[in-house]
Amino acid sequence: MIYRLLRPLVFSLDPERAHRLAMTVAKLLDGAARSGLGAPKPDPILRQDLWGLHFVNPIGLAGGFDKSAHAPHAWGALGFGFAELGTITAEAQPGNPTPRIFRLAADEALINRLGFNNDGAEAVAAHLAHGWRQPAIPLGINVGKSRVTPLERANEDYVRSLRALFRFADYVAINVSSPNTPGLRDLQAEDQLARLLADLAAANRELARTHGAPEKPLLVKISPDLGDDGVAAVVKIALAGGAAGLIATNTTLSREGLRTPIEESGGLSGRPLRARSTHVVRLLYQAAGAKLPIIAVGGIFDAGDAYEKLRAGASLVQLYTGLIYEGPFLVRRIARDLARRLRSEAVPHISAIRR
Repeated sequence: MIYRLLRPLVFSLDPERAHRLAMTVAKLLDGAARSGLGAPKPDPILRQDLWGLHFVNPIGLAGGFDKSAHAPHAWGALGFGFAELGTITAEAQPGNPTPRIFRLAADEALINRLGFNNDGAEAVAAHLAHGWRQPAIPLGINVGKSRVTPLERANEDYVRSLRALFRFADYVAINVSSPNTPGLRDLQAEDQLARLLADLAAANRELARTHGAPEKPLLVKISPDLGDDGVAAVVKIALAGGAAGLIATNTTLSREGLRTPIEESGGLSGRPLRARSTHVVRLLYQAAGAKLPIIAVGGIFDAGDAYEKLRAGASLVQLYTGLIYEGPFLVRRIARDLARRLRSEAVPHISAIRR
């Protein structure tokens, strides 16, 4: 209710300025969380363990919001069950020229062509290491290819980021599907993805031995614009290459069904993506079952949207654009309503939704 009153003011700001303001607030919340500010009391019906990690609820912050991992403790205080930070690249980069974020209010959507603007893996690792304390919720680190790195050297670029950020990650999201870095989606091709996974898996094993720690679960984040055959191919490569899970989906280049007339390039997110991302989740689950747990993202604005994704085969869900339109208390509302729905339908536990 409070955010509904504030939203006209927030939307009067340039979208990127509004995002910087949100991150300023998140950094303040991060400091409070480090000092002992508690998270909402979790509901046991929403708890589950995946990849050896404990999730107090299935609702996560999607990659792209906290791009340089400046507020790792804030997200648990807001009620998230996990958070994915990044996308982080080996090289620091400013991203694409502005303006590069566009609100489509009539569609409850965003178009962005940010281009992986971030501080770079070594700089992110340095500021995380300063007074590092493990957050109360699992942290995913989302890594992508630096724009200046040629495609034929992409694997080295991803491995460099993994080496820098290994100790801070509970899982690693391999972003090969953003539409805003030239050539990046080519890495979803079978041979390219197989080689990338092989190189990352080898580095993962080496780093685990060096740090005396378990290997990090490697999750592949895919595009909604893959055809059904392409989705099946990703599953085959992910299973063969030792990936631990999948994230579906990134933003889309499609403009189908939009009410807002707009010619801007970039990836579309929000409500128009909901049905396609759910379809991809369903295809992935049909192909891999429980062998590759799925994090679903795309068009989640309420508990009904989250439930749809979970029924389609997802184990976890993520929010981004929904936060822009519904505000920071959306995660608590989804958790509350999701728990109520499970009980009303006599579903004993979150993991029993997929049936």
